Amino acid sequence: MKNIIDDVRTYLEYQKAMGITETPKFSPRAKSKGGDGKKASALQALRTAMKDCNKCKLCKGRTNIVFGEGAPSAELMFIGEGPGFDEDHTGRPFVGRAGQLLTDIIEKGMKLKRSDVYIANVVKCHPMKNPLVPHARSNDRPPTPEEMAACCDIIEEQIKIVAPAVIVALGGTAAQFLLKTGEGISKLRGRWFKRGGIKVMCVFHPSYLLRNASREKGGPRDLMWQDIKMVMRELESLSA
Repeated sequence: MKNIIDDVRTYLEYQKAMGITETPKFSPRAKSKGGDGKKASALQALRTAMKDCNKCKLCKGRTNIVFGEGAPSAELMFIGEGPGFDEDHTGRPFVGRAGQLLTDIIEKGMKLKRSDVYIANVVKCHPMKNPLVPHARSNDRPPTPEEMAACCDIIEEQIKIVAPAVIVALGGTAAQFLLKTGEGISKLRGRWFKRGGIKVMCVFHPSYLLRNASREKGGPRDLMWQDIKMVMRELESLSA
C-alpha cells in the first residue's frame, strides 16, 4: 500500500512540476438525484438473482461473485473488464493494486469519495489463465467475448438501474464492449462517445499505469490525467 501512495504522490508532484495545476471542482450529485432506495433495492434484487450464476465456465473457479458497489444513483460509473485475484477473494471490485490506484484517482485526484461513484466490471467472476492454480496473483486474464456475452445482461441492467450521466470505461476490453468497437484504447481515449443518453469516456486501465511508470509529458499517466479532467469538467457542467 505504501508503494501505491508514494507512486501517486510522486505522480501528483510531477503534475505540479509540469504546470498541470487545474483541478475542476464540482459537487457530486449521487445523493441528490433521488430514488436511492428503489435503486438500491433493484440492485440488491439483481445481485440475489445472480448469486448462483453458472452461465459460463468462469463460475467453476470463482471464490466470490464480484457484483459491484457504490452509490445507487451515482452520476459517475466506472466499468472495468473483470475481477482479479483480490477482488475474487473479497467479493469487491477494484481492491487490488490497480484498485488502490483507482481509489486514489477518485479521492485524491477528483476529490470525490469512492462511495459517491458506482464501480463494476463487465464480467462478475475472475477470469483465470489457469483455473488449476486459483491462488496465484499472476493468474489474471481478460475475459473472452463468450464470457462477456454470457454476463452482459447483468452489467446492462446495472447501467439501467444506476442511470449515470457519465461512464468511464477502464481499459480497452471494457471500452470495446461498451462501444461495440474493435478499436484499441489508444484510439478511443481522449474523446467523448454516446451510449444511449450516457456519455462515455475511455481511459487507460489503472493496471496499465502501474506497468508503465514513466511520468513524461504525453505518457500514459499524463494522458490519463487529461482524460480524468475532461470527466471532471463534464460533471461540473451538470452541477452548474
